[in-house]
Amino acid sequence: MARFDGFVLFAEMRTGSNFLEESLNLFPGLTCHGEAFNPGFVGQHNWPELFGMDLEARKADPLELLRRIREGTEELGGFRFFHDHDPRVLDAVLPDPRIAKVLLSRNPLEAYVSRKIASETGQWRLTNDAHRKVARIRFDAAEFEAVLARQTAFRDRVRRALQVSGQTAFELSYEETGQLDVVNGLAAFLGVTHRLNGLSNRLKRQNPAPLSDKVENFAEMQAALSGMELLAMARGGEGEPKQGASVPTWRACVQAPLLFQPVKGGPTEAVLAWMARLDGVEGPEALASGFNQKTLRQWKNQHKNARGFAIVSHPVARAHGVFERYILATGPGSFAAIRNHLRENDGLPIPEAAPDESYDPADHRAAFLGFLKFLRRNLAGQTRLRTDPAFSTQASLVQSMAEILPPDMVIRDDQLKLGLGQLCQQIGLERMPPPPSLAGFGGARLAQIHDDEIEAAARAAYNRDYMSFGFRGWSQG
Repeated sequence: MARFDGFVLFAEMRTGSNFLEESLNLFPGLTCHGEAFNPGFVGQHNWPELFGMDLEARKADPLELLRRIREGTEELGGFRFFHDHDPRVLDAVLPDPRIAKVLLSRNPLEAYVSRKIASETGQWRLTNDAHRKVARIRFDAAEFEAVLARQTAFRDRVRRALQVSGQTAFELSYEETGQLDVVNGLAAFLGVTHRLNGLSNRLKRQNPAPLSDKVENFAEMQAALSGMELLAMARGGEGEPKQGASVPTWRACVQAPLLFQPVKGGPTEAVLAWMARLDGVEGPEALASGFNQKTLRQWKNQHKNARGFAIVSHPVARAHGVFERYILATGPGSFAAIRNHLRENDGLPIPEAAPDESYDPADHRAAFLGFLKFLRRNLAGQTRLRTDPAFSTQASLVQSMAEILPPDMVIRDDQLKLGLGQLCQQIGLERMPPPPSLAGFGGARLAQIHDDEIEAAARAAYNRDYMSFGFRGWSQG
């Protein structure tokens, strides 16, 4: 007996649902019937009816159309469903384990801008690059917050219903709709044995330019977003396991009222050495350590003017440093299980033993690129392997810190001198040692292998960090 007798693709406008539907319809045995329950049409804009029901008939009895989709589609039929579609259908499908649930998402800001551009140009689909229409839109903070709130409430309702009923959904992102292995995995989830050799190339991406080229009041948008809850905006946080604050790793100067809240995978050793020089002690081991929440409160009570700080790094450099330290390396502390999975299951060119200087740069690049793709799946909750804080999003780690003690300052590592100088001024220090050198952070080989494909894969995995901290493309120095 088949596991499912229907499916629903939960999505929103401009999340890639059209493209995903086209790909699903390439599979023998799968048919997605568009936005069957859109308030303004049935299935697609130019369809007069679906399964013998026009718009008025569907509005009068939407559950009858649901029945016809399930029973009248050869093999497995489904439809796309957005937050503003007929709520009577949502009430019917959510508790039904015989209807498979697929959750498609995209960074809400990207989707919002894309929708505004489509409204401006009237171009909702693009099949020929030569016909692309471009426009610059104005960002409206109040409008965006309202859209985000509605969509978040809808997604939360879906997730809660699945948890209560014990159902599991297949989740994927806008970026993953273009990944053949993920789409084939979705077909497997739906019970289809056929696998595609390629995806549809009929639909083209309509707005490939960066946001700065698509939003005319880009600076105003950045200022508005700085006051919003950016951590809720990115896809990565939806499936990413929550990490603890790791208070025992926090370190404080003995003399200066300065507390360092390290982000694992960052330049921790260099910063601790700088703190030791600032404090005039022999080395990092002399700094205060071993905090728990009780002793941390005691330290704060004893240092009323203390300042805490965290440092975030460019996602490409951090990910590559983690890759070299925990994946390529085989010594104590390395991630042996993940390393073996990447070698044996994903087929990445990682040598059996730790590589030496003869490691082929082409193999190194291919392995790192594969690692970034693994991170994208892992952070989306689509692997069975653990998510280590070393490769969690930095935004999620800072958020966990804030639940215990918010850092007074979060410093990007390319602004260390400025940020550390400001911290020292705040605690009354007129001088400080030179800021720690981060030359080579991320690994000496990174400059040899970095290119646009590496950058795109890092952004797909860590879009949350790019958005939250304003990172642009990585470049050496």
